[in-house]
Formats: sequence, C-alpha cells, structure tokens
Amino acid sequence: MRTLARTLTISGSVAAAVALGGLMATPAAAATLGSGHVDVLDAEWDGSDLHLHVHDEEAGAEYEPADVTLSVPAAAKVSNPGYGFLGTGSQIWLLPEDELKAEAAGVLFPGISTEHLTTGVFANDTVTYRLTGATRNGSSTDDFSVYAGAGSRWYDSNTATTSYKSKTFGVGTHNHANWAFEEPGTYQLTFRVSGTVGGVTKSATETYTVVVSS
Repeated sequence: MRTLARTLTISGSVAAAVALGGLMATPAAAATLGSGHVDVLDAEWDGSDLHLHVHDEEAGAEYEPADVTLSVPAAAKVSNPGYGFLGTGSQIWLLPEDELKAEAAGVLFPGISTEHLTTGVFANDTVTYRLTGATRNGSSTDDFSVYAGAGSRWYDSNTATTSYKSKTFGVGTHNHANWAFEEPGTYQLTFRVSGTVGGVTKSATETYTVVVSS
C-alpha cells in the first residue's frame, strides 16, 4: 500500500492541482531510476482527461515519463527460463515481479497502477493499457515482454503477432509482473491507457526510455 505523499509533475500541474483540490504542485526533476519500487505505468484522472506518470514509491516522487530513464543494470541478467517468447539466448535481463528478488538483485520492481482511479468513473470500472510501440536502438524490436508467473504473457513486442499488446485492469488496483529484455540497448516503449467515460473514450499515450546495460 502506498504510504508516501505524492508529488505532482511539472507538465499538467495546473489540471492536477485542480483535481486534487488546489494543492500546491511540487515538481520532480528529471531522473534515472534503477532500483526500488517504481510504478512505471501509473494512470490518473483529473476530471476530464487521463494522464500517465511514473511514480517512485521509494522517494514519493512523480515524474513525466519523458523526464525519466529507467536503468536495467547487468545485475538484472538471469538464465532464460525457456519460455518460447523470450527467444533463444541463454540469458535475459529481468525486472522481477517478486519484490524480494528485485531488492536482492538491486534492480527495479516495476508496477502497473490504477489505484488512483476511483470507481464509478470509467465504464465497467476498468481501463486498458496497450503497448503501441517498441524499439531498441532506434529499430523495431521483438526483445521486450511482460509476463506473470510461469510464462503468462501480458505484453510482447513481437511484431509478427497482434496478440499480447493490451491488458485490461480494474480501477483501484496495483499490479506487478516480470519485465523481460532479451538484448542490451536503449528501448523506447510506448504505452497508451484508455477508458470510457460517459460513452466517450479517453486516453493518454506516453513513451518510456529503458537503458539495458550489458
């Protein structure tokens, strides 16, 4: 459960301040995040629009995705568990769904959050996160996936299939899964969150930079 006070990002701070009752915004400077509990995909609703942020649970800071670099160190390398969608390499770079394993490795514990979306706003009290694009070193890549448990895929950047590109979550929830990268490099991952409000689709799209070190 989140216990740290939330801060607001610079972009969209006026709308956010209004949504939160006029609280003074505390901007968070650009940062590189490489360890600890971080909600990479964190949706918020300001009363008229959806927004995506990155929320650092450890520091209680909130960032615009464009202002954050997510760092995946060489220490994240683990043996490939053998799921077909993870390729044929002997190792992958893994940000685990288990917080204790993430802490032991000194890597990010990435979350997908809808906990700041309240019931009664979105149709069926759900929103959908969609992976709309993925590149590595500037080229389209099949080397990124998100999966839970024993290989249950949530997302896969494989361009040969349209499957595993979107997942629907109930509002007010906090979710974790394994984030896997098959090769080192600089990834640009684009996600869109969308939901229906009064019969109208609302959405927000952001691109996240992830640097995977060899």
